[in-house]
Order: sequence, then C-alpha cells, then structure tokens
Amino acid sequence: MGLFGCGAELGAETETPSESVAEAAADSPMEHAAKHLDPKYVCPMHPQIIRDEEGTCPICGMDLVKKLMDPMTGKYPEVALTPAVVQTLGVRTAAVERGTLWKYIETLGRIAYDETRLAHVHPRAAGWIESLSLRAEGEPVRAGQELAELYAPAILNAQVDFLLAQDRNAADRRRVSEDKARNILRLLDVPDDVITAIQRDGEARNRVPIRAPIDGIVTKMMARDGMYVTESSEMFTIADLSQVWVMVDIYESQIDWLSEGLSAEMRVPARPGRTWEGKVDYLYPELDPVSRTLRVRLVFDNPDLALKPNMFANVVIYGGPKREVLKIPAEALIVTGEREAVVRVLGDGRFQPVDVVTGMQRGDEVEILSGLDEGDEIVVSGQFLIDSESNLQASFQRMSGVGGSGASDDDDAGDTGGGMTAGGSHAHH
Repeated sequence: MGLFGCGAELGAETETPSESVAEAAADSPMEHAAKHLDPKYVCPMHPQIIRDEEGTCPICGMDLVKKLMDPMTGKYPEVALTPAVVQTLGVRTAAVERGTLWKYIETLGRIAYDETRLAHVHPRAAGWIESLSLRAEGEPVRAGQELAELYAPAILNAQVDFLLAQDRNAADRRRVSEDKARNILRLLDVPDDVITAIQRDGEARNRVPIRAPIDGIVTKMMARDGMYVTESSEMFTIADLSQVWVMVDIYESQIDWLSEGLSAEMRVPARPGRTWEGKVDYLYPELDPVSRTLRVRLVFDNPDLALKPNMFANVVIYGGPKREVLKIPAEALIVTGEREAVVRVLGDGRFQPVDVVTGMQRGDEVEILSGLDEGDEIVVSGQFLIDSESNLQASFQRMSGVGGSGASDDDDAGDTGGGMTAGGSHAHH
C-alpha cells in the first residue's frame, strides 16, 4: 500500500507477483519487451493497481492515469497527487535560481593559550629554591621580575672561575679564559647585571635570581621554598594572554574554500555585546576520523585580557562571495547517507525525485552542481513523503513486472532502473 492509500483491501482485483511472473514466462521475449514499453495505467493513490487499459481504481474509484515506464532511463517513478492531497500534505514549492552565496561558516570554538607565547621556566643547574617571591598561580608578572632565588653549587663554581679570570695583567689567553667564564655564567642563566655586579664587587653570590622571561600570567607553579630542583624541573609556566588561540572544528563539506589569513569574528557568552576580530592562522593536516571535521586554529588579540582560556565562543569565518551559483533552499534537500535528492515539480499534480550533487552550503541555501536547471520548481515541504511514495511505487512495479522482474530478457533492464530506486527505498524504510 502506498503512503497515501486509504487502507482498503485489495481483494481479487490486485495482481500478484506470481501471476505477473507466469504471464511474463508465457510471452516471447519480444512480446514481453513490447508490453513494458506500452503505456501502463496506475492509480495515483494506490500505485500497486496497474492495468494495461484505462479504468478506475477498485479501491478508491479514482481514474487510472497513463504511465510509460522505461526501465532503461534510470529515473525515479513519478508520483501523482490530487489537489486535496497536496493541500493536506502542506506541499510548498520554490524555484531553482542563480545568485550569490556568501562564503562564511558559523561554528563553535574554544579559547586556548597561544602556545607560541608560553614560557616554561627551568633551572640551568641543580640546586635549592630560596626566597620564593610568588604566592600562588594566577599572579601577573612582568618580564625581568624576580620569581625566586636559586642556590646551585655549579653556578657558584662558575662564578669563582670567572673571578679568577679577572687579572688585568694576564696574557691574552687569560683574557680568552675570562670571556669563556663569562659565557658559562650566561649559559647558566645568570643575568648580565648580576655578572656585572660580581665583576665589580669581586665577590661570588651564593644565590642568583630566577626572573620571568616574558610578561604574562603564572599558569603553573611547581616551585616551593626549599625545594630541590634539577634541570628537568619545571618551576613555573607563564602565559602571555595578550593574544589567544581559538580552536574550531569545521565539517568536511565546508573546508574547500578555507585558507590561512581569512578574517573571522567572534562573540563569547561570557562577554555579551562585544565582538573580536581575528584571522585563520592554521589548518591542521588531518580530519578527525570519528566526527569527520577539520581542526582549524584562529588568532585573536586580547589586549585587555577579557578572553580567558577554555571559554566557549561563537565564531564566524568569512571567505567572500561566490557568484552565479545555482542554489536551492536547504530545506528542500533530501539526504539519506546514500544519496542527495530533491523532488521536482512536473506539473498537473505530478512530482518526481531527482538525484543532485551539492556544493557549498551557506546557512539556509545549498549550491547545486548537477541534477537541476535554473527555473526548475522543487518541493520544499512534504518532499520526504513524496520521495518515499516514489520508492514504494518502484518496489511495487518491480514486484508486478513493470519495473523489470520476470522473464530473463527484462532482467537487465530491471537492474538498470531498479538499482537507483532500491537505494532510495532502503534509505526510507
């Protein structure tokens, strides 16, 4: 029974598949092929009612309509609806038109640290932390600000060697030794002003300062007073938040025109009424195998530190206009996972599903690459029921022999026309 049937019993009036097969087997190949190229008459409401001549439907009494089935065309069966059914289904239509699609993507993102603006502070020699200046994580620091002092025997020994090389009356090779000793102190991260003070005072210092390399916020603090640390110990992590990254995921169908340098706009729920302008900084090299999305990194300036890492953000990436594209309303598209289709209006209450190839989708509009022409009228509401009815018709016609079941000479034609409709039928049932 079709989707729009009234549920009445078919009784003796309905032809069974076995009867159709028996009739087909009794025909010669030429007679069988001729029958399938002749007009068939079907009920608009009950596509299982198929006759070789005009008449009325034994179920609902409607006049049978002519239908020429050519399985070699590979088209979906037409669906004929009365005006009353069209009104009941709320069928709405729209025209296929050419126009401009603005290339932009709306997506959600998450604010993250700019990893190029992170500083990890390690000691250059093993020793003990003394006189810790910071109290807790989250404190702002300036470049050059003292964070703690370190007592390290290796640094103290390097200072002694540097002082021994200070004899001004020594030969040139002793001067080279002084430069080498100074460079060793620098490699041990002893600040230049401290080296100058050591040289001026002629005294080694037991503790040397550990200073912040950049302006930022202390996001990790592992150091504690009296703690023994080695070169592998991360004492502090400092993040410069004057610029942040925003990580977004872009669907596979939207990445064709993405490129580095495109402009982007961002809003965050935590700061209503404000917008930030940034740009696409990097497109990662692979898609997520589960979500089928591409990770994209954006960069935004954050001078007042209003943007905090791990905030959610609403992001729009702009790519400019794509002109003179064939487009349809997105609501008209039927996507099953196996095919993309629309229902085209043929006129006089007749409709037919058509497979299409889509391109870019922007908001409520979709680009059509093939399958439709400018000016075609398509269904934008009620198309799923019409598509399902067309697939049911195809199934019934194959069962009754119209779509290509029965004698061997018709089998190839049935495969040609039936394969497409079968795919659609599986998608809906």
